[in-house]
Amino acid sequence: MNSETKHFTDTIFYQIELTARYAKMLGTQLFGKLGLGLTIEEFSTLDTILANKELCQRDLAKLILKDRANTGKLLDTLEAKGLVKRELTVKNNRPVKIVSITENGKAIYKETYAKLEPHHRLVENNIVNTDLAKLGKLLKDLREVLEETVDIDI
Repeated sequence: MNSETKHFTDTIFYQIELTARYAKMLGTQLFGKLGLGLTIEEFSTLDTILANKELCQRDLAKLILKDRANTGKLLDTLEAKGLVKRELTVKNNRPVKIVSITENGKAIYKETYAKLEPHHRLVENNIVNTDLAKLGKLLKDLREVLEETVDIDI
């Protein structure tokens, strides 16, 4: 191969994928080390429910990028822990279960977030705040472009 050949490992897509894998590994290790009683997926699901009111399972699945079956299993676990509840309502003339976080779920979320925050700060302190803001904006812009072309069939 000549020196002009570009490899997948040289692309932004590879760098994002690799960074995401490291972030997930770090999160999984941190949740285990801190003995939080939640998985990173459960915590991010609670966060998504808190940030978005009136979510049904299908809408939640789209936001957390999981299929409905896995989202259902995740919700079953969170419901068994008393952290979320599902209530039957009508949306667009169809019966749907709306997911909401319980008071216990809010307390666990807040406690978990407080334990995670010092670890987030350690990472953030190694990158200049203006660079973090730029990176966040660039990633959001990239994600929005990708969302327009990706077919998410959930």
